[in-house]
Amino acid sequence: MEPIQIVLIVLVAAGIWAVVELALTIRRARTTVDALDKTMNEVNEAIGEARPVIAKLDGVVDDLQPALSQVEPLLKQGSVAIEALSADLIEINGVLRDVSQVTGTVSTASDAVSGIADAATEKVQRLLGKKHRTPSAKRALSESAEPKGADASDALAAEDADARADTEPAPIEAYANRYFTYSDGTAGEDSND
Repeated sequence: MEPIQIVLIVLVAAGIWAVVELALTIRRARTTVDALDKTMNEVNEAIGEARPVIAKLDGVVDDLQPALSQVEPLLKQGSVAIEALSADLIEINGVLRDVSQVTGTVSTASDAVSGIADAATEKVQRLLGKKHRTPSAKRALSESAEPKGADASDALAAEDADARADTEPAPIEAYANRYFTYSDGTAGEDSND
């Protein structure tokens, strides 16, 4: 065989091989195109189903548009109300601070007046030489045992005597053996008749 024949046989074999490869590539491409076509059909169906939903959403947005236009003024009014409330709270805080200061001042003044009154009372007691005492049990019992028909001068004399007795403390033994009797008021009236 001559070299030209060998080259021709090689060229024919290469051509056949190229045609086979081309056929295989076209077959694969056809399969890919068929899968792509199916995918596009599914996408078109999904878009077809989504169109009514999109139309409904578009209608809802159109319906909400007036409501949304009313929301902005409401938000502005709410903001103004919150600012006014904040200002009121600041004023209330100031009033409470003032009340606290006034309360503190009144407390200080009350303490000062109490101190002055206590000092004045103490000086008066020193001046008179007496100590402030509560009425004794003897005085309380003698006042309740007085007859109702007693005259005012006797009552004043009894109070003077009790006041003098209060300045000098009585020993406890003096009260230990005393008995007090109480009348219902009729016995004292009979003795005055």
